Amino acid sequence: MQTFTQHRDADTPDEIWLVEHPPVFTQGLNGQAEHIQQSLRAIPLVHTDRGGQITYHAPGQLIAYLLIDLKRRKLGVRQLVTLLEQACIQLLAEFQLPAYARADAPGIYLEGKKIASLGLKIKRQSSYHGLALNVNMDLTPFEWITPCGLQAMQMTQLAQYQADISVEQVQPRLLRQILQLLENSPIMVDS
Repeated sequence: MQTFTQHRDADTPDEIWLVEHPPVFTQGLNGQAEHIQQSLRAIPLVHTDRGGQITYHAPGQLIAYLLIDLKRRKLGVRQLVTLLEQACIQLLAEFQLPAYARADAPGIYLEGKKIASLGLKIKRQSSYHGLALNVNMDLTPFEWITPCGLQAMQMTQLAQYQADISVEQVQPRLLRQILQLLENSPIMVDS
């Protein structure tokens, strides 16, 4: 993402990368050591240049990295955050789940629990990093940290409301929501 963003020019098409990661904790630029509540065991901690605190990624979590030229799209950072939140909220509405965003803490929430985390980096008027939606994963490692720096925040996932759901089933739906909100602009997709 960093290399792509560093070398892109005004004509480089925007891209969306849809991925799953092996188990890893990532700590953003604002990360604080006290948000690691106990030993992370054998799961690595990676310091990253995105905004936000510490979070957890693993198989069963759908990550959407948006490599977007904000200037060309006439988008501000807050607009992009809202777009990502709305894409996820609309996706969850397809499952009759009333998810919502909070003005005080980026991400997506459902019944008071966090179902998706959001962290971006803006460089050269372009974004990278993005959204992590918990689909069907082991949530236990979230208990070893203060997710996103939010004290007493419980995490949830789509599988708790929709049995046997998989990332493969959710991936095209999330992509469709993001593309619709970006007005179906020409974007390369790598999955």
